[in-house]
Amino acid sequence: MVREKFKSRLGFLLVSAGCAIGIGNVWKFPYIAGQNGGGIFVIFYLLFLVIMGIPVLTMELAVGRASRKSTVIAYKLLEKKGQFWHIHGWVGIIGCFVLMMYYTVVSGWIIDYFYKFASGKFNAVVTGHSDGIFSQMLADPIEMIIFLAITVIIGFAVCELGLQKGVESITKYMMLGMFGLIIILVVNTLTLNGAKDGLKFYLMPDFSRVIEIGLGNVITASMNQAFFTLGIGLASMEIFGSYMSDENTLISESIRICSLDTFVAIASGLIVFSACYSFKIKPDAGPSLIFITLPEVFINMSGGRLWGTIFFLFMSFASLSTVIAVFENLVASFIENFKIKRRTASAIISIMILIASLPCLFGWNIWKNFTPIGNKNILESEDFIVSNILLPIGALVYLLFCVTEWGWGFDKYIEEVNTGKGIRLSRKFKTYFQFVLPIIILIIFISGLR
Repeated sequence: MVREKFKSRLGFLLVSAGCAIGIGNVWKFPYIAGQNGGGIFVIFYLLFLVIMGIPVLTMELAVGRASRKSTVIAYKLLEKKGQFWHIHGWVGIIGCFVLMMYYTVVSGWIIDYFYKFASGKFNAVVTGHSDGIFSQMLADPIEMIIFLAITVIIGFAVCELGLQKGVESITKYMMLGMFGLIIILVVNTLTLNGAKDGLKFYLMPDFSRVIEIGLGNVITASMNQAFFTLGIGLASMEIFGSYMSDENTLISESIRICSLDTFVAIASGLIVFSACYSFKIKPDAGPSLIFITLPEVFINMSGGRLWGTIFFLFMSFASLSTVIAVFENLVASFIENFKIKRRTASAIISIMILIASLPCLFGWNIWKNFTPIGNKNILESEDFIVSNILLPIGALVYLLFCVTEWGWGFDKYIEEVNTGKGIRLSRKFKTYFQFVLPIIILIIFISGLR
């Protein structure tokens, strides 16, 4: 069987960016930026994206492009005889499964809210009562199962069509639509009365907040966000490296992916803070921002039904692009490791994820008192395992594999990175990659365990 490749460079960039762009860009980045000194946080965030996020992203893409295989087999082809780096490939696959066990549930919530705004259900909701809609949804496992199933079926249907006809074609139009919607939302919210106050809170450097929080905490927060925004470490990006062409250097492509991801994160902040400050509503973090705070804004806004519908359509595209990308990683891994057809792999993975997602779903109703890790519910526990443990450890493994003599090796890595046209990576970075970057990732890992 001939292995598929991306049909176009644009397809690769949009699918890869779609994997990185997700729910966290909207509900996490704006709040953390505002909480940690606004513009000062953004400056540090961009700095760490350049010195840490982009390099590790090139490593994951390099392993994929050099091997032209999914994660486990990629490690086996590139590692030296008798080594066991490929074990991390299986860890990455397990991590992607755990990620989808809660991400598909939240994606289902978003699609549910898109339906609620589009159908006019929020028309009858009065100010201060949008939390009731969210509580009713969480208390109804049947409603959540329906929209979870819709999310999984969409992921299955797209991946079953193949890389070019399914993942690339559909994600490409979905991402272009998402960028169009976010521009419309930004323009609308910037014209609201009070938008300037939101922008001031969001983007203007506030040294009083930095002093209050502590510069070290601001730097750590920006470091964490720059790392987690790309989702590197679970091999979800590796698979797209295996499909890409060798016409362009990996530094150039990684910069473009990060730029698209950052655009959505910063634009989301423009929307959130402009809208919330215009209607004197506190921009809370987490699920409450998306499902309680912003619906309150739309309820009070002229044409709120339309703007709410557009917003949750944008969010649906953002979440589904990640679901489809991670599904494709799992599908490709099953095809190559177990020698089965794409349709069979897609069906098996969809059924597995649908069943495995039920504990997270029940964690909001019939199992709401179950807290597997500390005081965290099931969703929070699963997210902690992925975000605070598997991602940083995985990124460290990719780093050590690519730049040390015990793994693939720096010479082979940099040769792959610099293949093609575009920005080239200097060999002078070898010392930084071997001794400084591992410490930064370890700091992120340790801070995440607190």
